[in-house]
Amino acid sequence: MGHLSLLDWSIIAAYFVAVFCIAFWPSSKRSNRESEQYFLAGRNVGWFVIGASIFAANIGSDHVVGLAGSGAAGEMPAAQFEILGSFSLLILGWLFVPFYLKSGVFTMPEFLERRFSSGARLYLAVISVISYVLTKISVTIAAGGIVFETLMGVNFWTGAIIVTLATGLYTIAGGLRAVLYTDVVQVVLIVGGSVLVTVIGLRELGGWNELKASVEPSALSLWRSASDPTYPWTGLIFGTTILGIWYWCTDQFIVQRALSARNIDEARKGTIFAALLKQLPLFIFIVPGLIASVLTERGLLHYDRTDQSLPALVGTLLPAGIKGLVVAGLLASLMSGLSAVFNSCATVVTMDLYRKIVPNASEHRLLRVGQLATLAAVILGLLWIPFIGAISNGLFRYIQSVQSYIAPPIAAAFLVGVLWPRANDKGAMAALLVGFVVGASRLFLEMNKAGLHGIWREFASINFLHFALLLFALAVVIMVVVSLLTEAPPREKTEGLVLHYDGLSLRGWRGTQMNHVLSLMVIAIVGIIWLCFS
Repeated sequence: MGHLSLLDWSIIAAYFVAVFCIAFWPSSKRSNRESEQYFLAGRNVGWFVIGASIFAANIGSDHVVGLAGSGAAGEMPAAQFEILGSFSLLILGWLFVPFYLKSGVFTMPEFLERRFSSGARLYLAVISVISYVLTKISVTIAAGGIVFETLMGVNFWTGAIIVTLATGLYTIAGGLRAVLYTDVVQVVLIVGGSVLVTVIGLRELGGWNELKASVEPSALSLWRSASDPTYPWTGLIFGTTILGIWYWCTDQFIVQRALSARNIDEARKGTIFAALLKQLPLFIFIVPGLIASVLTERGLLHYDRTDQSLPALVGTLLPAGIKGLVVAGLLASLMSGLSAVFNSCATVVTMDLYRKIVPNASEHRLLRVGQLATLAAVILGLLWIPFIGAISNGLFRYIQSVQSYIAPPIAAAFLVGVLWPRANDKGAMAALLVGFVVGASRLFLEMNKAGLHGIWREFASINFLHFALLLFALAVVIMVVVSLLTEAPPREKTEGLVLHYDGLSLRGWRGTQMNHVLSLMVIAIVGIIWLCFS
């Protein structure tokens, strides 16, 4: 039973029971058999649920295990992905949401078809499914195994399979509405449990000043020099922004929550709320990782790998009862992220791949295909886990590095497509395909870097954030040049889908005064955090 008492196990069992009760309630409704209800929760969700679900979906394995592991390794700049993510969420709410909701699309690939072509839709659908397996499903399953192994004394694969099957079961049964409802409960557990770990860890250490005195100054700085091999500030500011636009503004995994909103204002409020929540990971994941590293140096804590730092901290410091509550929070973060990607993967496979092949498929058949797609994603995710270590030793860095090869061309297609009416389908496809070849080549070379020499080794060694910036610039140039050399897009490909600069009506971009105030508050909080941890 590892580090857990009977009381802890009872609390964890109660958590699973509560999650399943909440998840299966919406699945009992007859209306849930309709595809819009199943995949988009009936497009009638309010801002609080949207914001909480965006945060919960994002707070998965790369935070519970990976981000805390980065903190234990002295890599505080990893928190910049969270901090800068708030800017991307504001861009989602203020720029992209009006186009997405007015177009009435189910998925991001469908939006690309509306704006460009069916080829662009097919490309994004296939790439999305692949990226879900490589960067989300497999990593979350692996993190679940680590939590079970470190805290509960359960075999890694047994723990991974338990998390996967439990999450897959309620996701298949209840669809997005079940995912959203459980996410709200899980956010409370995630934040509450992580705050408890931070507070108790600091108390054990002797307070914040003792932590500052026990680590190198660089361990408490969000910034590194431009020559830093892992987190150069140039890559953090510019490369992370590119990854952020892809992840927060164009990835079905996140945007599906905004698509479920009852109107533009509710969706925008939800994104602003999520942007405020995104300031928490620095304090509830990175800082506990730092605490774990100091306690390990003092012989008060032990773990074999930095990715085990947060589970080890929980297992060693917390008393019975509280430990079970926090473990439930850790499992909540894993399951919320996994359920989100399961549902998104099912939506893309069903609506963008299967429905294109069988356009007259019944509602019942669409739901069955989505459920089978979830099962297939689970199996592929389990099979990919052994290959994670070939790319990076840390889960968080692994996710960001792989995303840097996938994200830039997609971000370019969406951003240029929305901001520039002259962009056409040929330009978009050229950018996507060339970007894919370059990104896939980089991924292959990095996995085989040990045997490379000369220019190929130099190419494989470019910092992944700098590479993301370079690949984005290449994709933009290709998209612009090819678009200018070919015919302009027809009016139906731009009407209501592009930001027109001549006499633009700003109704879709007008927000309430509170939305403006809260957006400025997010920016101010980021500035304060940057100053305090510089």
